Amino acid sequence: MKKVFIFLLVCLSALSIKAQDNKIVIGAIDSLQSRILGEQRKIWVHVPDGANQKYPVVYVLDGDGHFSSVVGMIQQLSTGGNNNCPKMIVVGITNTDRTRDLTPTHIDAAPPFMDSVSSKTSGGGEHFIAFIEKELMPHIEAKYPTAPYKMFIGHSFGGLAVMQTFVHHTDLFNAYICIDPSMWWDKQKLLKQAEKALAEKKFDGKSLYLGIANTLEEGMDIKKVQKDTSAASEHIRSILALDMAFVKNKKNGLKYSSKYYPDDTHGSVPFITEYDALRFFFDFFPMKFSMQDFTDSTGALADKYRNHFANLSQKMGYQLKPDEMEINFIGYDFLSRKLYKTAGSLFKLNVDNYPESFNVYDSYGDYFIAIGDQANAAIQLKKALAIKENEGSRKKLEEIEGGGKVNKE
Repeated sequence: MKKVFIFLLVCLSALSIKAQDNKIVIGAIDSLQSRILGEQRKIWVHVPDGANQKYPVVYVLDGDGHFSSVVGMIQQLSTGGNNNCPKMIVVGITNTDRTRDLTPTHIDAAPPFMDSVSSKTSGGGEHFIAFIEKELMPHIEAKYPTAPYKMFIGHSFGGLAVMQTFVHHTDLFNAYICIDPSMWWDKQKLLKQAEKALAEKKFDGKSLYLGIANTLEEGMDIKKVQKDTSAASEHIRSILALDMAFVKNKKNGLKYSSKYYPDDTHGSVPFITEYDALRFFFDFFPMKFSMQDFTDSTGALADKYRNHFANLSQKMGYQLKPDEMEINFIGYDFLSRKLYKTAGSLFKLNVDNYPESFNVYDSYGDYFIAIGDQANAAIQLKKALAIKENEGSRKKLEEIEGGGKVNKE
């Protein structure tokens, strides 16, 4: 029975994909004119399916490189039977001058592996963060159904920008995913600032996950490299020093974790880091079911959903509700097995959470039809029709008022 129930939930995930004109659509291109940066900025935006809900927002740097993978991962982790994180809006910030925007300070002399021309505009990080805070975030919050919870993801120079924001603008985001950041930049100046901030500031309510790639030279290992002084190992040494600063300051209120990925390079590490970070941030999110839940005849399952989402709302800082389609799907499963009290309590849960949806009243009407309560069935069907005229509800109501046997659709 448990496997069958989970299968039903997983089936729901297939229904969440948007198809338009024979294409699979995961987002749209948006743009805004930035006065702070003096240019038009293009962004990629994914909004989850769902009516009358608000969603956390994930801001992803190097958006053209990471947008599709982050969207796919969050969809996989948040739909159907995989409720491991909330559904989220994803905003991919594409680049115009990457070095300018993602570096905290200006350097005149570029490192050997970096184009000396691009380094001339370096050090615009504060302006870029101001653009995110004062222009991009207000644009997203005005145009899309956003919840207060915000996350920031960056890799390499993007990871450097994430750390700059975390250290100097801590309250801008709730959670930070910092992926193999270029902490070597400008003689590790930001690293030193981070070490000081971690020792002196409080980070209550904030979360950060640090992913470290294997960028070791041949013959090196993670212990040897920390004693090395060569320029070739400065990248990983600076990240390991950052990790040590986090570990040394465990009492500053930050929810922190890190991982070294020995089998991943600087280029391959973003995906696995993002996955592990989401599981770490939202370790409280999954709802755990028992065999008793799937055979419940008392209505306790609806109370379990209600209590779980009340706890999630408290932790996330805004109201979360179980997915309407999921509860509806499960309600009909219990109805088909004649576990009427549980079916009715699930449909009622949907009515309480989604009073603007005609479908929840239609389904609740089906419950009353199943138990032979024609009067209450008619009340629910009339509520459905008052919100939206539809053939199914109308036909069932006419059959009830005509005194015939109702054929549920």
